Amino acid sequence: MREVIGFDCEGDRIAATLDHAEGRTGLLIVSGGNEIRIGAHRGMAFLAQRVAAAGYPVLRYDRRGIGDSEGENRGFLESADELAAVTQTFRQALPVERIVALGNCDAATALALFHQRAGIDALLLANPWVIETESDLPPPAAIRARYAERLRDPRQWIRLARGGVNIRKLVKGLARSANSPSKGNSLAIDMAAALASSDAPATILLADRDNTAIAFREAFQRPAFASVCARASIAIRETASHSFAREGDADWLFAKVIEALEAAQ
Repeated sequence: MREVIGFDCEGDRIAATLDHAEGRTGLLIVSGGNEIRIGAHRGMAFLAQRVAAAGYPVLRYDRRGIGDSEGENRGFLESADELAAVTQTFRQALPVERIVALGNCDAATALALFHQRAGIDALLLANPWVIETESDLPPPAAIRARYAERLRDPRQWIRLARGGVNIRKLVKGLARSANSPSKGNSLAIDMAAALASSDAPATILLADRDNTAIAFREAFQRPAFASVCARASIAIRETASHSFAREGDADWLFAKVIEALEAAQ
């Protein structure tokens, strides 16, 4: 059974959806970016339905200023209070003893940063956001990956020879790709520190051809993050879909969620 509920956070009413089930381990789904709680392509609503049918209750909510929730949208870095409020609501609404939280993109980063305060027991972090610069181009790591793939394709060389490639765009992309990620990427550093100081098991889910996931992988290949990567479980899906919306992606994501829920019991 799906129930629409709400909870208060600093004077704002937050809209949420609860999928009931008998299990004592629950799944909290946190939407990324400015997406409402159903997720891209209604993916999170369908996932919640499947997980509840498997016996695990699921709670989803709209961040303040998004969808049906009141208040000002302050971004994911200001979402700690509502994350703590929603976990408290989850435990009060149902006899949930353990909470596994799933977030995609900047929601994954928010969960990594604030899960300890919220009392979350395990993490599923999909394509975490660690990109700090604003640009109309993908992050340098993603551009390098794209060019490496194209250079292995003879058809791209033929296109270049025939004038089928925008040279101006190519030069701009090459210049952007030459920039290495800043050694002072504070977002990645803060995320790594939060995970390293936590006892909550973390599973990192990556779409191998997604720009955000590619940037995350490059950032966390640095030696400073080796201990975090060694403790976390990393699963990679062969897809370009940031929201795991391609054929077979939903089944893969569902399987990873069930694995984490079973392990948390």
